[in-house]
Amino acid sequence: MADGVEASDRMIDNWTRQLQEQAQRYQAMASRVQEISVTARSADNSVEVTINSKGLLTDLTISESAQGKRMGELSALIMRTVQAAQARIPELLQQAMAETIGTEDQTAAKVFEEAKKTFPDPPEDEETPPESQHEMRFGPEDDDTPAPPPPPRPTRRRPPEDDDDDFSGRSIFS
Repeated sequence: MADGVEASDRMIDNWTRQLQEQAQRYQAMASRVQEISVTARSADNSVEVTINSKGLLTDLTISESAQGKRMGELSALIMRTVQAAQARIPELLQQAMAETIGTEDQTAAKVFEEAKKTFPDPPEDEETPPESQHEMRFGPEDDDTPAPPPPPRPTRRRPPEDDDDDFSGRSIFS
């Protein structure tokens, strides 16, 4: 009977040790994932972005060479660069998981699949984004069309000369 109790104790101790080791591996993975940071540059080097492991923008640098770009073009370039950086997250997550908990873990596989869905490959680069009718511009317009004249100011109506108020030009309080 003592052998059965000792075997049970060893089995419980073994499970406890395995759970503690697994918890340490998951803690190491969580620490590694928190440290993930991706920096990407646009093809023309006018935009540089840095994102964290959650895909959130943590830094944005726009170089002086971007000064001549239209706002719509620049914003599209920023978004494409952010998407390119985010697309690298699944690969870095998989690497962190492989080094800490292994690639056979079901939880790791699920996290990787979710990351691929959340951060897909960026769309192919477009040369120039289509012009938007809602594009906001600052500074002088490029065309030479004169601005339309302002609308005429409304005129105030004057009271008639023969105002029939019965006050004879005096205050009503006197």
